Amino acid sequence: MSKKNVCVLFGGLSCEHGVSCVSASYVAENLDAERYNVIKIGISRDGKWYLFDGGIEEMRQEKWLKDGLKKAVLSPDREDHGILVFEPDGGVSRIYVDVVFPVLHGLYGEDGTVQGLLELAGIPYVGPGVAASANGMDKVFSKIIFADAGLNQADFIYFDDVKQTPFCEIAQQVESKFTYPVFVKPANTGSSLGVSKVYNEEQLKAAVEQAAEIDKKVLIEETLSGHEIECAVMGNDDISASVLGEILPDSDFYDYDAKYVSETKTEYPAKLDPETTKKVQEAAVKAYRALGCKGLSRADFFVNDKGVYVNELNTIPGFTSISMYPQLRMYEGITYSQLLDQLIELASEANE
Repeated sequence: MSKKNVCVLFGGLSCEHGVSCVSASYVAENLDAERYNVIKIGISRDGKWYLFDGGIEEMRQEKWLKDGLKKAVLSPDREDHGILVFEPDGGVSRIYVDVVFPVLHGLYGEDGTVQGLLELAGIPYVGPGVAASANGMDKVFSKIIFADAGLNQADFIYFDDVKQTPFCEIAQQVESKFTYPVFVKPANTGSSLGVSKVYNEEQLKAAVEQAAEIDKKVLIEETLSGHEIECAVMGNDDISASVLGEILPDSDFYDYDAKYVSETKTEYPAKLDPETTKKVQEAAVKAYRALGCKGLSRADFFVNDKGVYVNELNTIPGFTSISMYPQLRMYEGITYSQLLDQLIELASEANE
């Protein structure tokens, strides 16, 4: 069997650049060398693309960007079907790519932009398509779609441009609809960056200003208490929901530090009764279908005595050593490498 050329895209323009480098290092490390030739393409924080031929630890520690790397781009020309590498002598070489694994978190990677480029190029890729990625990235669009699908979720309001909205108007709407605490979130970001839990009007003002630094479109929602549950969803037409995991954060909520810095406790399978577990898994598949996902997504929920509430879907979830998505799938008896095999197979299948 001939090897497939798998391109791992990592880094990127978003504020989640560092997380992407860590996730991609584990993906590249665990791709079966007997089945795949791994081509690593790093995207710098200012949007420059390079062919990276260095080691895994350089990616993991975000030390991959160095002098001497060759510039490289993904060609939209279907005849190329891969990467164009700009050689030192001025020539251009081509690397054929069978499948792209875009391990890019946040804007300009997880939001449909790279997926659109890959659609133009005609190259199969891991993860949801353009529309599902764009809608999954935008928390407001996701919530509108989930509401239309009849899924329970936290009540919310949003502002298309908080920078153009007087704060007194924001505060009036929040305080007429909710009681504190509330969550303030940039509409388009991941890893809980820019997310705040606020307890009064003064904190609300600071949180809105912080969120606006990331995205002018801001979501404000009620606080739900209960179990924080995650589910790894996979498939194209035949969709499966994994065992459930529970997040046990030490902090007030599951923020960036809790996800990637501190030793946040997780538990899987989550200690929910069988009936509730089934409801969460069914809701995960329903949300996945509602967004039009393929390949994979991680579905996040709050579960309490009032019911099951969808929080969001992450279309390119974390793939670090402690990330919930691979951990849940590995709990079911497969290795990290086998999980990657399945995702690459789904990517190829979706392109047929």
